[in-house]
Amino acid sequence: MIQPGHFVMVDLPGTTLDANTTDFLRRNSIRAVCLFRRNLGSEAEIHALTASLRVVLGEHGLIAIDQEGGSVIRATSLPPAPSAMALGAIGDVATAHAVGAAVARGLAHLGINWNFAPVLDVNNNPDNPVIGARSFGADPERVAALARGWLLGSCEAGVACCVKHFPGHGDTTVDSHLALPRVDKPREQLDALELLPFHALHDEAPAIMSAHIIYSALDANYPATLSRKILSGLLRDEWRYDGVVITDALNMRAIADHCDYGGQGRAGVLALQAGADMVMALGERDEQQAALNAIASAIANGDLPAEPLQRSQQRLESLAARFPLRQSGYLTAQRDADTNLMNDTWAHALTSVGHAVPPAPTFALRVIYSPSASGDGVSDPGVSEAQVRELFSGYPDVQFCPVTDFATLDWSALPDAQRHSVLVSTSRRRYDARARHWHPDLHIVMWNPFQALDVAAPALISWGFVEGARLAVRRWLGAEITAPGIAPVPLQPH
Repeated sequence: MIQPGHFVMVDLPGTTLDANTTDFLRRNSIRAVCLFRRNLGSEAEIHALTASLRVVLGEHGLIAIDQEGGSVIRATSLPPAPSAMALGAIGDVATAHAVGAAVARGLAHLGINWNFAPVLDVNNNPDNPVIGARSFGADPERVAALARGWLLGSCEAGVACCVKHFPGHGDTTVDSHLALPRVDKPREQLDALELLPFHALHDEAPAIMSAHIIYSALDANYPATLSRKILSGLLRDEWRYDGVVITDALNMRAIADHCDYGGQGRAGVLALQAGADMVMALGERDEQQAALNAIASAIANGDLPAEPLQRSQQRLESLAARFPLRQSGYLTAQRDADTNLMNDTWAHALTSVGHAVPPAPTFALRVIYSPSASGDGVSDPGVSEAQVRELFSGYPDVQFCPVTDFATLDWSALPDAQRHSVLVSTSRRRYDARARHWHPDLHIVMWNPFQALDVAAPALISWGFVEGARLAVRRWLGAEITAPGIAPVPLQPH
């Protein structure tokens, strides 16, 4: 029997499955949930949560998460995986495969069977505000090869992948969480860049996530998530893709702020009509219920015919059968090996731009940094002040200069100009034109690699800021390791 809840993924309010949420899931026959950091307590608490969800969601249940690596890591107790762009800096498919498998082992241990990764977006736009190091790089063929390795590693370890954000979010200057982006390129250019990795992997990807972006050459009126021309015409009919198609979250402002799409309720119906198998209805309970009610009404009045929904249900059940919910063991020796793999990968990805070298331990340093780098709902919080200071624990004479707002930084007003100056970039946003007047001796870039373009100084790119990345930077500063990575995106300053 077709139930509206079979085609809706929701999120949860806390770290436990309370009675009201349990009733809501059961009453609506919901079989898919997405977990966020707010849901993840200790590993014992996560085990209890996913065990409860397995009972409620049933044999075809799907528990999803964004565990991409780099700045997008929800389950922080697991070995912190390198970002896609760190893997791009190494350029080795076997390493990408090993990392994908290690990420999956950790998730399977927690009882999670669906990971919204890897990212197939080709980040060839340095002004992209949301992708950055989440992408494997600017070369679509390299992106496809590394993503395939990562994907196969994950699937072999028992966790389904979901490649994203179809047809591609790499060449935008707008974040679809905040507004509706538009890509105006002819089809030939899309085929050669944005679409290439998706087409290369469409026979192997268990699932694909749609983007809330208008691609005018494919559909001038609707973003991909709501476009029958894209999800059905291109993906299903032209490419013959028969895996699961899920939308990105419908409460993102690219959809929610456009009255033509009618909020989560109408947008959910439009997405299913377009060819999606499942819609991601996140947010407050009334928003989730609005999507369920709208889909139920559309089923009842024939706007959502039974036959396409039955095919969607079969795809979702096949995905759950191939990647069943379970909590697998994670032996200490395997966890330690995975931690070492992640740390070694972060170290091998370190990249020097402009012949960056570590300051000698006898140098008196001046370190300029932001004392806080908050998350934004997509990426997790960045480097803390204590973690910045820890990077330089091997230097006996360090003057730390926190800068609350880099837009107001006057380089000439910094104290003690005789010191060797190190700028540590720990924020996601690019710097503005003022950065051209900054003159650090060394620039350490830990979040947005394109910040290396803003400051005319030798730069060390870590491609991320989690523990493994910070350890690699500390080892480089201590002259224990070199920076052998090769930037997979252009990073030479102007």
